[in-house]
Amino acid sequence: MKKRIKSALIALIIVVPLIILGGYPFIIGTSIVAFLAFKEIVELKKSHHKFPNMMLLMGMIAICFMVISNMRESSITYGISYQTLLTIILMFFIPIIFYKKDEYTSQDAFYLLAATIFIGLSFNIIIVMRMRGLDLFLYLILIPMITDIFAYLGGRMFGKNKLCPNISPNKTKEGALIGLGVSTLFSTIFYIIFVGKFHIMLIVVNALLSIVGQMGDLIFSKIKRENNIKDFSNIMPGHGGILDRLDSIIFCVIAYVAILMWI
Repeated sequence: MKKRIKSALIALIIVVPLIILGGYPFIIGTSIVAFLAFKEIVELKKSHHKFPNMMLLMGMIAICFMVISNMRESSITYGISYQTLLTIILMFFIPIIFYKKDEYTSQDAFYLLAATIFIGLSFNIIIVMRMRGLDLFLYLILIPMITDIFAYLGGRMFGKNKLCPNISPNKTKEGALIGLGVSTLFSTIFYIIFVGKFHIMLIVVNALLSIVGQMGDLIFSKIKRENNIKDFSNIMPGHGGILDRLDSIIFCVIAYVAILMWI
């Protein structure tokens, strides 16, 4: 417990100032976190073959390009450029013909491409959301955080029916509903006070973001079960890795941008 509290305090001391400052400090900090998240993905040994060091280096370069691509508010509309995506595709697939049969395969290239796009796009969106305003960013990260906290507390006090026992045996339907309800209420109030005006669709959007955040948590739990691991890494003792902490937030911000682009 002491180790868990200590690592959480250290993380807060580092992360909170970066969030408040925004700008280049936040971009640099988020880029470092993206590199660590990418490292966790490529170290899932049961999901792929071992990547050659050169391809891992190219993956890191590609992550850098994607995370800092289109660093302006309009990037929420234009997204990652075709130039960036096409260059990354060429970077990962052309080397296939130069490696021996089992050193670097087309399967490895597809996995590396998917991991790079997922991590790069996710953290690019996180940076863009912070650039659009601190209040909006806090609103987005509070939704999955409150959902997780009250889903856990609600499950402990009232949980009887398992939500997804084959993926996460401790999660319950009652906890998920309590987390959904409290998060929707709190995020709606927060949005009205700090971000914008009330609209009936706001409640629907907040509920959807809470649900997607919980799905993100389950998706990453499924990935860990497929690889027979408890945590993605031990970078935060007692808490796990980057993806253990940001799973819900990543899916929440992705869902938010998807909703904005549809409505």
